[in-house]
Amino acid sequence: MEGIITIFFLVIGAAYALLLISLIIGNTALQAYKLPEDIKPEIRFSIIIPFRNEEANLEALLVSLANIVYDKALYEIIFVDDVSEDASVTTIKRFLEKYPDINYQILTNKRNSTSPKKEAISLAISIARFEWILTTDADCILPVNWLNCYNEFILAKNPVFIAGPVTYQSKNGFLASFETLDFLSLMGSTMGGFGIQKPFLCNGANLAYLKDSFIQVNGFSNNTQIASGDDIFLLEKLNQVYPERLHFLKHQGAIVTTFPQGSLTKLVAQRLRWAAKTPAYKNRFTIAIGILVFAMNLALMLVAFLVVFNALPTFLLVSLFLIKFNLDFILLYHTATFFKQENLLRFYFLSSLIYPFFSVFIAFRSFFGGYEWKERHFKL
Repeated sequence: MEGIITIFFLVIGAAYALLLISLIIGNTALQAYKLPEDIKPEIRFSIIIPFRNEEANLEALLVSLANIVYDKALYEIIFVDDVSEDASVTTIKRFLEKYPDINYQILTNKRNSTSPKKEAISLAISIARFEWILTTDADCILPVNWLNCYNEFILAKNPVFIAGPVTYQSKNGFLASFETLDFLSLMGSTMGGFGIQKPFLCNGANLAYLKDSFIQVNGFSNNTQIASGDDIFLLEKLNQVYPERLHFLKHQGAIVTTFPQGSLTKLVAQRLRWAAKTPAYKNRFTIAIGILVFAMNLALMLVAFLVVFNALPTFLLVSLFLIKFNLDFILLYHTATFFKQENLLRFYFLSSLIYPFFSVFIAFRSFFGGYEWKERHFKL
């Protein structure tokens, strides 16, 4: 019996190794895009920014919007207020009145929806004047050449959907570093998926797609019962129609930065929100990855427990740990290097010990209760 159990766990480890090796290959194969020296703005963008009670974060976003280098006649900014209870709207108006050449408007999303962010984006798209939709979040900071990067990439690649790079601003302390490393692993997996032509992740904080393509696949229809997922569900839909026209913009000048949650409670709530959409995934590759990653983390915990009670050999725990530790590190190293956050890797060893417990806890917790998001409670 012990031999069968050992083989079972080794099969999980081998499958996980194959997955990570493929993502590492994809990550390294995805070459950083080089912008031409002479950049001519041509593409027109409708930038959509939903927000709710973001007064504390808006100034950094607004400063970055004001600093964007691009022909202002070729883009508009559509803010969508999701019934904020603070001074967010006033903050936006007071700041942007100093920049009369910036074309913006503020909409109000009054619908009582189970998916307010999707409703907000859909509302903005319905009145957007330009052909390319570009989404970000109110707690983000945008790079000055953000639109230039997308402009040149679109002209060169003829895509319908572009996922962009996102990272957290580095902060002191283990929790912030743990959270950022976890986020970098997701970004590394995102780039790896695009690199092997099997995209399965993206982030709505830095996302671009053709308005006509969004309309063609009926936008967020069939996913409005889930609060989040404005990014991945759209990726899945467009991947069915345009599998060769989905790309990742790997360029440091396109990196959008946001902030770690800052507390364990908020971090758990965020990860529960992300986990809530996994049962609705339709892409088999995405589902298989989710199951395999969960199985590997759970296997490490179970094997460690059984080794303590001498029910399984120690070499099995060491083998599984080394497979995960080394391959995760290689993927993280490539990703952290791209984002110039290699300094965070000094927290990797401790994080690798904690992460399986954290991941399995989130997975099991996602079956019960709900989570808080923007001062609202959502059921799982």
